[in-house]
Amino acid sequence: MTKNINVKLLPKDPGPAAWNRILPPATEYPQLSDDISVDWVVVGGGFTGLAAARRLSQLVGDESIALLEASCLADGPAGRNSGFMIDLPHDLNSETYAGAQEHDLQQIRLNRAAIDFARDMAQEYGMGPKVFDPCGKVTAAGSTRGEGHIDSYRKHLEALGEEYRLMNATDMKDWTGIDFYGQGLFTPGAVMIQPAAFIRQAAQGLSPRVSFYEKSPVTGIDIGEVHRLTTPKGSIRTKNVILAVNGHIQSFGFFPRQLLHVFTYASMTRALSQTEVKRLGGVSDWGILPADPMGTTVRRSSDLMGSGNRVVVRNHATLNQNMEVSEKNIRAAAKLQDRSFANRFPMLEGVEMEHRWGGRLCLSWNSMPAFGEVEQRVWSAACQNGLGTVKGTLSGMMAAEQAVLGTSDMLTEYLDHQAPSKLPPEPFLSLGANISMKWKEWQAGIEL
Repeated sequence: MTKNINVKLLPKDPGPAAWNRILPPATEYPQLSDDISVDWVVVGGGFTGLAAARRLSQLVGDESIALLEASCLADGPAGRNSGFMIDLPHDLNSETYAGAQEHDLQQIRLNRAAIDFARDMAQEYGMGPKVFDPCGKVTAAGSTRGEGHIDSYRKHLEALGEEYRLMNATDMKDWTGIDFYGQGLFTPGAVMIQPAAFIRQAAQGLSPRVSFYEKSPVTGIDIGEVHRLTTPKGSIRTKNVILAVNGHIQSFGFFPRQLLHVFTYASMTRALSQTEVKRLGGVSDWGILPADPMGTTVRRSSDLMGSGNRVVVRNHATLNQNMEVSEKNIRAAAKLQDRSFANRFPMLEGVEMEHRWGGRLCLSWNSMPAFGEVEQRVWSAACQNGLGTVKGTLSGMMAAEQAVLGTSDMLTEYLDHQAPSKLPPEPFLSLGANISMKWKEWQAGIEL
């Protein structure tokens, strides 16, 4: 007996995937235009999908693997990511980044396993330090309120036995070149990546072991002894499917009323001139996460393959349960980001934003993943709770292990979680969530 899944909705990504646009033209992969058969299909070409494909390639011998990407690799959410691979607790749903100690220790172990997996990919596929840089991260504050968040985070790290280093205003000035931040907290375990370059080079490294197809969104699945996935111009038959599609998993009919579709927004400057680089000062590459979870993430990146020296600011969040944003959302974000940039970089007055975009996140009310076998030999590796680089890598690894091995020590630890909880009904959900986020942004004050 077969079951038919019709995928009627395809998510829309507003604006360009800037990290991809600033790189040279990418390797193009074919669109699926035939009817083919393989042993394994991974749907989705972001961090989750690539991790699943790589882990499968390690586990299934010479069985064939295909990956279907709805757009082009690194043009979706993966190319819109800010590029932090964070090992420590970082719950976007909470007021601070601190949580329950035992749960956090478990998450640290799992996050570091995912980062190690990505590090192995970077080494195996020859990614340079501009693509994968194990430089640690800094959480920074520009206000007394922000410094209070840092103090709370510091105490939590001490309780966890984690290494950190406090940075004063002079340290922050020397590092960033700007006067905005009065205090920072450095932790050594995070990695900074150029997300689009990482995705591209990972795909190149996996080819031809994995067959990649771009511009091939899955529009339907016939579930049976052999599954059949249809795309606009072709189809693919397989016994095993991993859906690495984050919040888009609901378009396939799974996890109804359990997932939050949040968009965050960012702006990237044009390439800075050498005079502007000198005027800015500081080191050539750095990234700052805000002490207040609703504050502004800032990243400075230096030249990679002709991309130039640039600054990225990211803030503002909206809940859009239809997985689309309005022009009003984009305009509101642009206004906030221009103000945040001006507050931090007065020496760069007149530098224009070249790219503005929105990125899709998927969260659950209780910060749990949407994971597991959802139909016979169909696995979901979705809902990364706003941490796609690490949580996506982890869930892709774990989906492959569950599908092939059934169990493993790491999978047993990973599965120690609840299902995503049910959401309040509309319109109360969207109205309440967006009012709450606006209130938290206002409370963040200068940190925004």
